[in-house]
Amino acid sequence: MFAVIVDDDRLPELYAADPAGIIEHNGYVEAFFETREAAAQFGEPIECEDVDWVQQNYDAWPPLPVGEKFFVVAPWRDDPTPPGRLRLEIDPGMQCGTGQHRCTQLCLEAMERMIRPGDSVLDVGTGSGILSIAAKLLGAGRVIACDIDPDAAPRYADAPPFFIGSVDAVKSDSFDVVVANINEDVAGSMRADFERVARIRILSGFQDEDGEWACLIC
Repeated sequence: MFAVIVDDDRLPELYAADPAGIIEHNGYVEAFFETREAAAQFGEPIECEDVDWVQQNYDAWPPLPVGEKFFVVAPWRDDPTPPGRLRLEIDPGMQCGTGQHRCTQLCLEAMERMIRPGDSVLDVGTGSGILSIAAKLLGAGRVIACDIDPDAAPRYADAPPFFIGSVDAVKSDSFDVVVANINEDVAGSMRADFERVARIRILSGFQDEDGEWACLIC
């Protein structure tokens, strides 16, 4: 088994390479491959001992309180939900959005402040569907998810409607809130469409002037 450190900006490429396992950190991930050649696509491989992936996966996803309302847990955890928090269960599979990355946390923190019961919410670049789940937990009346990756279709119970595509396919003024946690370069080109479809925009996936992950509410 070979490990390699991969920057966040290469995550789509990494997922497409089908690693044997991934451990998320703040700003980077550790990826594991069966062969040195596969790992070398992303950096200098480090040979490591065989890993018990079942136990490693369990240990890598401890429960995580986020903001004032959410309690993010993997589906195999039976930790009790703290009083006053919403249990946000997400399977940390191969899609982006596990709740561990600061950008996802910033989106969740913004959503709990901005989304009101009955609001309509569009989740652009849904990935794992974590922000769609959160919107429903917050009482959104209508939640729609989209992604250009067909494998991103949320597969959890009571998943919202999903379409393959992006915000440019959405009618103007059709949502109260649009939330997007995607690459800054991509999001920048979509800014006009975000403003066109929703009165409130929650955008993350970029860094501020100090290099800190940021979230924009506009």
